[in-house]
Amino acid sequence: MELFLLSNGKLADDAPLLSYAHPQLHAMIAQRGITSAVLVPYAIIRGDHAQRAQDLSDSLGIQVRTVHEFDSPLAAIEQAELILVSGGNTWLLNQMLHEHGLIVAIQRAVRERQVPYVGWSAGCNVATPSIRTTNDMPVRSSVVLPALGLFPVQINPHYLDAHVSGHMGETRDERLAEFCAVNPHESVIALREGSFLHVSENCLRYYSARGEDFKVFRHGEPIAAFHDVLALQSLVPFSCQPA
Repeated sequence: MELFLLSNGKLADDAPLLSYAHPQLHAMIAQRGITSAVLVPYAIIRGDHAQRAQDLSDSLGIQVRTVHEFDSPLAAIEQAELILVSGGNTWLLNQMLHEHGLIVAIQRAVRERQVPYVGWSAGCNVATPSIRTTNDMPVRSSVVLPALGLFPVQINPHYLDAHVSGHMGETRDERLAEFCAVNPHESVIALREGSFLHVSENCLRYYSARGEDFKVFRHGEPIAAFHDVLALQSLVPFSCQPA
């Protein structure tokens, strides 16, 4: 199983999509001889799906087609060499995956056919057991359905621990601590912008374009910041965890 779980799509407006993960993504594409990818763009509400696919084609150097260009979304996943799941609204994305019958299809593609999965922002969220640690608003009246569960621990993308002057609402740290208080047996990995987790051949690696840490939230424990994925040893089942 190979997963790329990115906090966000780009670090600057004029940067190519996923460019901060180019070394690892291009190496994977070359190693596997991948020539095409399928984009699941359901999270995009106000953007152009076709343009997003073209941007990804230019960024990754392969042909990228959206699920809408196939006879059916299910057929798209069944033919995919690489699955790309875009950022946007996580609630809408997860609901559409269920409505189109893609939850099991993607799980089988990734786990049985070893199709690589690349998800950023909302696409990162839905790779975890549930979407309860998304930052997005539930723009549809959908229930909290299970997500893909490809990665065993909840992730909070776009993590920010800055305190904004004059803001009297809860901070992200407080919200994530509340999640752990309500769900004391679960943990949350908080990924800053420009960082991602890479699972490959049962190995877990962490990368940050800015050399920043990630945080782990657990009930009853101090919030801890790490640079080394060995800190996740008790949370994930991967046997190989190089720094």
